[in-house]
Amino acid sequence: MLRRLLETLIIECFESHSIGNKIKDTNNNFRYLRDLIDLTLNETSWNLGRNVKTALPKLKDIGDKSAHSRRYNAHREDIDKLAKDIRDVVQELVALAGLK
Repeated sequence: MLRRLLETLIIECFESHSIGNKIKDTNNNFRYLRDLIDLTLNETSWNLGRNVKTALPKLKDIGDKSAHSRRYNAHREDIDKLAKDIRDVVQELVALAGLK
């Protein structure tokens, strides 16, 4: 669910800045999360905080493990360890997307 939240917030950020085309492929589909994160980190329309720049790849990693590994399931304690990173990222992306 965290993975989906990140994807949605990143898309909202780009669309709210009228640059949604930057995150779509040639078929007009949104790119995969790894590409969305790279594009978000390199976007010059905003200035992400240092903590968010560090946290996004970590959050993607646990989301990928949970979504793509047949034998890995994130547990509450895994998410609890990342609670501050989750809060920082979500709060910043919500603000950048103008959803606040």
